[in-house]
Amino acid sequence: MAPNNSITKTPDKLKQSLADLGRYRDKQTFALLYDFFAPRLKSHLMSKGAHGEMAEELVQETMLSVWKNCKSYDPDKSAASTWIFRIARNLWIDRLRKEKSNLLSPLDNYPESSFVPAMKEFDSAKIKSALKSLPQQQAQLVYKVYYEGKSHREISEDMDMPLGSVKSGLRLAFTKLRNQMGEV
Repeated sequence: MAPNNSITKTPDKLKQSLADLGRYRDKQTFALLYDFFAPRLKSHLMSKGAHGEMAEELVQETMLSVWKNCKSYDPDKSAASTWIFRIARNLWIDRLRKEKSNLLSPLDNYPESSFVPAMKEFDSAKIKSALKSLPQQQAQLVYKVYYEGKSHREISEDMDMPLGSVKSGLRLAFTKLRNQMGEV
């Protein structure tokens, strides 16, 4: 049986078109699905915070994933739009996680000399050692508070972290620093 080459807006027709794509791998059916879903996906992703160019990239990745994985689509388990939008959502979350991890740069990116003047009474090698022994995120929090002069709220926004996590991360960092520096 040949695939249906017309896409209508009814959920049953979309389900059938996606199921047909999995069965027949018809490029015309894919093009029709693409034309139907691409603008909707882009609008949805932009409403979630993706800028235009990123939203377009995510739409491309989503539809490529649809093409590659359409054989696994089960029309009895979900609507076509649910399945496709879930792919887009997962790709968006993956992109956010990747960008968030890129924000956590190594401590070596901070100028070493900037750590020393603030604590002149301590041995600079001991300070550097203590700071390097902190987990990367805690060291960044300390740097942003004392060397960039940022408030907890500003750090929360910069690092895309909840305010409570910033405060508890700083508390943990200072406890570790005090222990390493020999203070009670």
